[in-house]
Amino acid sequence: MSTASAAPVQPPANLPPLAAKLRHWLRLFCSEIRIVYLRPRNIAMLGVLAVAPIFLGIVLRVNAPPPGSGGPSGAGEFIGQVTDNGVFLSLLSIAVLITLVLPLAVAVVAGDSVAGEAGLGTLRTLLTVPVGRTRLLLTKFAMIVVFCFSACVLVAGIGLAVGALLFPVGPVTMLSGDTVSLADGLGRLALIVVYVSCGLACLGAIGLALSTLTQHAIGVMAAVLVIVVVSQILDAVSQVAVIHPYLPTHYWLAFDSLLRTPITWSPIWHGLLSFAVYTVIFVGLALARIRSANVTS
Repeated sequence: MSTASAAPVQPPANLPPLAAKLRHWLRLFCSEIRIVYLRPRNIAMLGVLAVAPIFLGIVLRVNAPPPGSGGPSGAGEFIGQVTDNGVFLSLLSIAVLITLVLPLAVAVVAGDSVAGEAGLGTLRTLLTVPVGRTRLLLTKFAMIVVFCFSACVLVAGIGLAVGALLFPVGPVTMLSGDTVSLADGLGRLALIVVYVSCGLACLGAIGLALSTLTQHAIGVMAAVLVIVVVSQILDAVSQVAVIHPYLPTHYWLAFDSLLRTPITWSPIWHGLLSFAVYTVIFVGLALARIRSANVTS
């Protein structure tokens, strides 16, 4: 991080203290956002996320499966529906990318949040700005949340555009067999984007906590991916079903409950509660670490 972007700005004398603090925080937050979205490897990850729905759409257009040929769960539920309604390309893209590519993008950003700054030696300079370690860490987590949401919007938006270009678009047939209007279907897609973003933000909180433990961002990225892969493997093993609800990835695909009529809200609420608990625990751990440890050495 450049020292120029982190230099304090003296607010006008007539600004009240709260407004001055808000001005400082907004400047810090905007600086973090610029750094994240201008970093070459983050741009590369967003490029991969943007290309993936296009690739899936072309493959399904060339090799269109017969309606109803999808599998019983996961991405398979959406494959047979895409050729009937392009809206499902967004859902298929999210279901496919959430297994690895979306977590990888979040791992890259979360790994750089503190460990990357410490490794480059810029964290020491940043902490000389009178914003406080707590505010700095919460700002970085807010940046991770924004990135998670923007990544999901990017995948869903391009999937929807490509789906509309390659396939028919109209009233949406739910996984339960009922048909709802296109507006209702798009509303449910928006809810799914928010839900998946919350799941990824939970993973970002884990990455943020790990990022305060080391100066090696690559190590944090690898650790986050290992957590995702191990959690998904354990979630597929029926012999350890007792721990499934406590795995960080267990509720990621629960968004299919939003594609049924009536909506089955129980898995959604359980998922959001799980994401919230993980977020509170790991953001709390990150705060405890950055307040007490010498993370700039």
